[in-house]
This record gives sequence, C-alpha cells and structure tokens, in this order.
Amino acid sequence: MASVQHNGRTTPHGTDGSADGGTGTVPGAAARRDLAVRAAVAQGLISESEPVVALLDVAGIRASAAALRTAFDEVTAPGTAVLHAFAVKAAPLVAVVRLLGEQGIGAEVASPGELALAHAAGVRPEHTVLDSPAKTTAELREALALGIAVNADNPQELARIDALIGSGPGSGPGSDSGPGPVSGPVASPLGLRINAQVGGGSIGALSTATATSKFGIALRDEGARAWVVQAYLDRPWLTRLHTHSGSQGVPLERMAEGVRTVYELAEEINAAAGRRQIDTLDIGGGLPVNFTSDEETPTYAAYARLLRETVPGLLDGRYGLVTEFGRSLLAKHGTVLARVEYAKSAGGRPIAVTHAGAQVATRTVYDPASWPLRIAAYDAGGRPKTGPAVAQDIAGPACFAGDLLAENRPVPLLEQGDLVAALDTGAYYFSNHYAYNSLARPGVFGFVAAPGAAGGGVRFATVRAAQTVAEIVTESGGGHADALLLDD
Repeated sequence: MASVQHNGRTTPHGTDGSADGGTGTVPGAAARRDLAVRAAVAQGLISESEPVVALLDVAGIRASAAALRTAFDEVTAPGTAVLHAFAVKAAPLVAVVRLLGEQGIGAEVASPGELALAHAAGVRPEHTVLDSPAKTTAELREALALGIAVNADNPQELARIDALIGSGPGSGPGSDSGPGPVSGPVASPLGLRINAQVGGGSIGALSTATATSKFGIALRDEGARAWVVQAYLDRPWLTRLHTHSGSQGVPLERMAEGVRTVYELAEEINAAAGRRQIDTLDIGGGLPVNFTSDEETPTYAAYARLLRETVPGLLDGRYGLVTEFGRSLLAKHGTVLARVEYAKSAGGRPIAVTHAGAQVATRTVYDPASWPLRIAAYDAGGRPKTGPAVAQDIAGPACFAGDLLAENRPVPLLEQGDLVAALDTGAYYFSNHYAYNSLARPGVFGFVAAPGAAGGGVRFATVRAAQTVAEIVTESGGGHADALLLDD
C-alpha cells in the first residue's frame, strides 16, 4: 500500500457497495436498503408502537472507509504517514466511531463530549485530533496530558498552550493557563489552524474559509502571515499546519486551493527555519455529498487526484497527512424510516403525516433549499410502493406548520400505515437530535444484508436504543420538579 495508515488495520477491497469482491453475494446499496426496510417491519423494529427508526448500512460504511484509504494510497509517496480522522460531529455514536476505527480511521473531535465518545470507542490518543474554536484551558490540559494532536485556533489559544507546556513567548507568570504547566513531557503534535480565506460555497453557514470566518487565523489579514511565520520560528515544537476549506456546497477546486495555500505557507516557514519544522499538514475534510441519487459523487479518488494536480509537493513524501472527513463517510449509508400515521389532504394537496420531522431532519426542515432529502415510499409490509407519482407533502409530527420532510414531492400516493424513508441521512440527521415537542430520539440500528440468511436476509444490531418517555422526563429536570417553588 502506498501510505502508512496510523490505525494499522486494513480490509480487503471489493466492498464497493455493489458486490463483495465481484462475487455478487452482497447486494448493491439500494437493494440492501430495500431488504433492510422489509426486515425492519418483519422483525418489529418499526411498528405502531415504534413508529420511527434509523438504519445504518454497515457494508456501505466499510466501503466508504476503504475508498478513502485507497484514494490517498494511490496519490501519496511510499511510506507517507497518513491519518484519516473521522469528524465525530457527523455521527456521534460510539459504535460508528468503533466501526470506523476497525477500518483504519481515527477520530477528529471538537468538544469534551466527542473526545469521550472517541475514548469509549477505543480510539487511541495518537489517532485523535482536537479541533475547536473555543477550547478551555481544562480541555487543552487534558489533550496535552493524553498526547492528542491539537490545532490551536488563534493567538490567545496558542498563548495558553505556551503556558501549559512551559515554553514559548506566552508562558510564565500572568498567563491564562490555570494552575500551571502540564506535568511531564508533552507528546501531542501541535499546530495552528489557518483560514486560507479562499472563499465560500453555496451554503453560507457551512463556508469555513471566507474572509470573516470564525475559524482559525485569517491568513490574508494585514500582518497575519508574518505573525504566523514568526510564531513557528519562536516555537520549534509547532510542527503542523491545519486548514479546512471544504464542506457541503464547496467546489473541490476551492478545497484544493485552500490546501495549496497552506502548503505554500509550510514551505515558507520551513525555509525560514532552515529545517523541516513542519512535518505534517492537516487538510481537513468537507467532501460534498450527492443528495440527488444513489450515486456516490464526488469521490475520494477524484479529490485525491485533484490534490495531486494542484499541490504535487504535498504528496511527495516530505509531509505527513491528516484528513478529517465526516459527512462523506456516513451520509449515503443512513436511512430514517417512519410510519405514516395519517393520510389527509388540504387545499387539494395530499399530506402524509409521519413520525419523522424536525427532531431528526432539523436542517432540512429549516433550510429545505440547501438540504433537500430524497424520499422513498414503502407499503405497510416494507415493500417498495408502486403506482403513479402524486405530488404530496411529507409532514413530520412536530407542532408547527413548517415541519415538512418534503413539500409537493411526487411519490406514489401514501396511505395510513405505509412507510416513508428519508434517504442519505447517515450524517447529521438521526445522530444529532432536536428535542422539539419533547419528541423521543429514535433507535438506531446497524444492519448487514445477506440474501438467504435467516430473518429475511438481514441482521440488525442496536447502535443506540430508542429514548424512553421516562428518560425525557429525567433529561428535562424531572428530579428537580420543586426547584422553582421558592419563597419570595
């Protein structure tokens, strides 16, 4: 293999979602999904008492992890150290992080909670990267004590790190560091996050490399570049640069331009230092996802080839690489399945009232133009529904008018008891719950499909149990019911 995977384990190729090594024993992604929906009905995962459930295609996740590794193996020089770190925010589920870890993928975390999830999943510190624009001194201290890679977001954070490691211009009395330096040597690779300011994409809220982005050090601001170079010269232990220009709606060319900008900065710093001080470039993630069909485009291979064309020096073996992909690893492999509770009409338009809405598809409900979802219709037995397409609204259970998964969407006419599947929801949907109306978090189940096996050819495993009403009460302060009964 061309690159050295920090997580070690590799898996056979041939799990591209269409067949296992070309044998034809594993159905394609759409066929696996159909099998899983029917099995979810047959095995009681979805029913009148459990009207919404989330499904994760294990074979699809493994295939995406393999595609990512292979794509960078093919463009990097032999012996290049490459750590692919999954952006945990995309699917903060311990079993997902564990599965990806078994596929050679580490973890990129952005909060104490995400760090705890990565630890619970068994991700080793050396395979973990901490990125956040608002790290506390306590968070930094923990990361440094564990040996986790840290990308400082701004000069004030760098000054905190100076003090915590007892080295650099920001260390010493009066620094904002808490009780004192971290005890013992610090093994954490350390770097700065750079905003390359190359511009945004079609979704402003997700554009991280604009002139005024909140993330990182704005490289094109007056004096910023010189400050960054000097910061490295003053701190021989700063050995990384980090950037993240991509996300949904950002063209691949703009992502590559951001990487090239930071590569050129690394070359400048190393020349000024007279040595290879910066040894690793963290190029972030953000590969967009196609939400219009089952086709997985753009591909990791296409992006890796573009990097080779745009920034050839990045891949010649002089620099280690870190990537932080999230949505693109999971999105295509998740399905939210919901029961149609009622079928009605208003103003001549059919409306299917389901149990999936803002609580699982918050972005789609509040910004449907940016986050449209594909909808698949199934009958009450879990079979793909047939018949002429009829424009209808797919409504959720939340108590406001805009709670719609899809508006005026042509699908076979839905009836009471049918099932609606929201496709491509493996990232940022069922894992990031919105507790509107105190609606419960749905259960999440991973599945593997093997035609001819027991249980309709599908085996399910619980990733996260459905939230109970009792748990909702507890989370909402049920143990403190008298807290506000205070005397005047």
